[in-house]
Amino acid sequence: MEFKKIITTFMVAAISVASSITASASDFPQTFEHRYGTTVVEKKPLRVVSLSYSGHDNLLAFGVKPVAVRYWYGDHPYSVWPWAQEALGDHQPVILKGELNIEQIASLAPDLIIGVTSGVTQEQYELLSAIAPTVMSEAKYTDYSTPWQLRATTAGRAVGESEKAAELVGSIEKQIADIVKTHPDWQGKTASVSFFYNGTPGGYRSIDTRPQLLKRLGFDTPKLLDAAADEGEFYANISPEDLTPLEADVVIWMATGDALAGLKEMPLRKKMQAHIEGREVLADNLLAGAFSFSNTLSLSYALEKLVPLIELAIDGDPLTIVPSTQKSGLLD
Repeated sequence: MEFKKIITTFMVAAISVASSITASASDFPQTFEHRYGTTVVEKKPLRVVSLSYSGHDNLLAFGVKPVAVRYWYGDHPYSVWPWAQEALGDHQPVILKGELNIEQIASLAPDLIIGVTSGVTQEQYELLSAIAPTVMSEAKYTDYSTPWQLRATTAGRAVGESEKAAELVGSIEKQIADIVKTHPDWQGKTASVSFFYNGTPGGYRSIDTRPQLLKRLGFDTPKLLDAAADEGEFYANISPEDLTPLEADVVIWMATGDALAGLKEMPLRKKMQAHIEGREVLADNLLAGAFSFSNTLSLSYALEKLVPLIELAIDGDPLTIVPSTQKSGLLD
């Protein structure tokens, strides 16, 4: 089927149900300036395709059920992790895996495509924007560095749920403020969000959403880690022969399965001061996922689980056991 014919055929379906949805006229049109130009959303969308690897959670939090979502990783129904399953309900979105299939997306007859933190290229954007208004990351951000607050409020504006987005962001901001208030000693400390992937250790640089969250709690990314990759890169691979860039007041390891086994076998990890002084935190699969998704549904869970672990790790006393680290075998 020719590309234009796909668009024409399936857009008729979206138009036919438009009369069943009402929205405040004052919410639209909405204009978005982004890395590839300007997008105008003229009216409240009815069929939203989410290309962000984690952005569909925000839509679900707003009560918007996307017709398609982007698969990132994990083995959860419809690529929706436990913290968002209640919001998903019995909805069954199409799952977009691997390379984007433009004709598949066109066949879904979307009237809005959200591509913030999706890695969509200029060429792909041109094709997608011929199908429906397509909202991308602002030009000042890299592919995956848009702050979680802006991702939420951008999606909220695009679907006519700005108030709900602001409410959810405000709730998490209060949670963060309360943590900061009760942990003044964290200000100026350092934390590395570290990983072991395909046999290589590494860490996330300060432009990544995970260190951004820790920065809000008071923790800086180690300067050596930030300097270990080119500007614009959100992570840096580190030589297993020199783990110095990962040293910090708290080292948060994100490794499960084979990666965890490899991490435990890495000889120089046990020479790190963070290990010697008991300042390692192992984020299990669910915590690591919530931390990585960093959206309005995952962040409360991530903070609730992560903060108590940091509290135990940061005292520098190896006799203070961090349960997740012990359970993982990293203390053996």
